[in-house]
Amino acid sequence: MNYELFIAKRIIAGKKYKNSISSPIIKIAITAIALGIIIMLVAVATGSGLQYKIRDKMAGFKGHVQIINYDANNSDVSTVSINKNQDFYPKFKNIDGIKNIQVFANKGGILRTKTDFEGIVFKGVSKDYNWTFFNEYLIEGRVPNFNLSRTKEVLLSQTILNRLQLKLNDTILATFLKTATSKLTTNRKYTIVGVYNSGFAEFDKSVMVGDIREVQKLNKWTENEIGGFEVILDSFDNIETKGEEIYSNIGATLNSKTILETYPTVFEWIQLFDNNVWFIIAIMILVAGINMITALLVLILERVQMIGILKALGSNNTSIRKIFLYNAAYLILKGLMWGNIIGLSIIFIQYYFKVITLDPETYYVTTMPVFISFTYILLLNIGTLIMCFLMLIIPSYIITKINPSKSIKFA
Repeated sequence: MNYELFIAKRIIAGKKYKNSISSPIIKIAITAIALGIIIMLVAVATGSGLQYKIRDKMAGFKGHVQIINYDANNSDVSTVSINKNQDFYPKFKNIDGIKNIQVFANKGGILRTKTDFEGIVFKGVSKDYNWTFFNEYLIEGRVPNFNLSRTKEVLLSQTILNRLQLKLNDTILATFLKTATSKLTTNRKYTIVGVYNSGFAEFDKSVMVGDIREVQKLNKWTENEIGGFEVILDSFDNIETKGEEIYSNIGATLNSKTILETYPTVFEWIQLFDNNVWFIIAIMILVAGINMITALLVLILERVQMIGILKALGSNNTSIRKIFLYNAAYLILKGLMWGNIIGLSIIFIQYYFKVITLDPETYYVTTMPVFISFTYILLLNIGTLIMCFLMLIIPSYIITKINPSKSIKFA
């Protein structure tokens, strides 16, 4: 009979250390592995979730790429118009991966009530606008109807409504700033038909969405004059490449910018999440590995006599080391199993019940978003298993130093 396999099975079954000195050490090692994978799963899920949610919200308000007049400033107000009739509108002929191209024009103004006022940017859009983003965050009412010859319907955020003490279907008075050709201010009345709450405080506190024809009238533009185009891509991952392609396929008088270029500080801050996540993963694997090394050494020292007997029966160092390494791998897998069960449970609870909330002024979201994929889970588990196992190879070398004649006498 193969003594190595027999003893390995007994060790793996746990019969040898239920009441032994190594029992609490092994439990601590398994707990360390479980806690490590829990923290890693949560770190990756929350880090990725924040990244994806923030960039998707920014793309929802601004598009992935904006095309404007080359002479226009970088403010949120459209001061210089461009012609709507372009070769790339409504579709780029030479560029794939573009979901939608939509026109827009912005106008700065002030919303006023009898007791208060609030500065806003009136974002005018047309029938080609993709409402997927606002439909996701719409909490009351509906989006404006652009099938009318002229619509006074607007979409406002819950933040602005709370500040001005307004509600759905109220009429709001808006005063707009001077134009380049007129020194007079213009007043308009609009009906609030929809209320959204994206949780992105920077935009929620200022953006009012309505008909682009209103902005054209306020700026005294023709129906073919617009502030620019917003390009929605199929995938954010290709934004830099697609941004360069778009820039190469527009006229010399036009300029295009990705949201990465428009808001560099926000995306630099987002990139820090990756560094933090990698740091957490490295620390957790190191801690788990050290605990497993401790557990392995205790197991070896506790079984010095057994090792001596195996060597006396003819087993070589390699086969004996395999027994303990296989046992260690089993303990790692056990820790990973419990860690995955608990970690994924925490992630799903946050995903469905939004237990953890955040300050939107700081994090641009109201609740902690989570994102996890099967690939991430698989890579974390395989990576942890391999790294911890490799860390155990050198400590297992102590088995080669055990002398059978001395260890068999070990009481």
